[in-house]
Amino acid sequence: MTAAVPAIRPVIASVEGMPTSDGAGVNMTRMLGTPRLRTLDPFLMLDLFGSDEPTDYLAGFPDHPHRGFETVTYMLAGRMRHADSRGHGGVIETGGVQWMTAGRGLIHSEMPEQTEGLMKGFQLWINLPARLKMTEPRYQEFPAPQIPVESRDGGVTIVVIAGDTARGTAGPVRAEATDARYFDVTLPAGQSFDEPVPSGHTACLVLFEGSLRVGDDGGGNGEELTGPRVIVLGAGERIAATAGAQGARFLLLAGNPLGEPIAWGGPFVMNTREEVMQAFRDYEEGRIG
Repeated sequence: MTAAVPAIRPVIASVEGMPTSDGAGVNMTRMLGTPRLRTLDPFLMLDLFGSDEPTDYLAGFPDHPHRGFETVTYMLAGRMRHADSRGHGGVIETGGVQWMTAGRGLIHSEMPEQTEGLMKGFQLWINLPARLKMTEPRYQEFPAPQIPVESRDGGVTIVVIAGDTARGTAGPVRAEATDARYFDVTLPAGQSFDEPVPSGHTACLVLFEGSLRVGDDGGGNGEELTGPRVIVLGAGERIAATAGAQGARFLLLAGNPLGEPIAWGGPFVMNTREEVMQAFRDYEEGRIG
């Protein structure tokens, strides 16, 4: 008896990012966390920042609090200095990642470590389950040389930040709370990508360069999409995509949904409104940080 071929996840939504600003006036494109696409449990928000005009990024992200979730900063180009109220600090450079578990809370800043040139990258917010929202803050930080790059036929490359690929390449970040996968995939023109993802996980592709046919096993199926956009995938066991004539670069994000209530107030993400109000009181009274 022939085993069934794992089902390809279909596209169920394709949502363009929205221009916005955050921090002290940094211009960016909000990919997730907009009126067009509120959340993708466990993912709360995703921003793409990218400019070679210093006035777009020099103001940075001065001191601000966090509680109840994780922030992931992935630098595609440039240098960003971060520091927090507990004395932790450093610089994230091109290709590096900082995965911060805010937990019970801290005060954090992210400021450009450059006054000219291209600064580009992503910041992702990932929810934490109720049992971990008040855990102690911690960081997982890795420069580019410590993040493995898997090479496949046809010049396909996968930067593996979190989770494991089907071929056994393991990212340095351990994301036990949501079993998250965070891959940066580059496809030359006409090349395909095929990767299993747990059937219960939320999954999406964040296309930010080139064009892509998704749900395509190499047979020319699927609408060709351009970015920047989030491509939300439906039920299935594997992801299949093929690059267009200019190639493609995209993030693959997948994680186990928490299925818990979300109470979101600015920099705090909890399960109830009262917990959010308590977070604001704790911040005002100096109990965060």
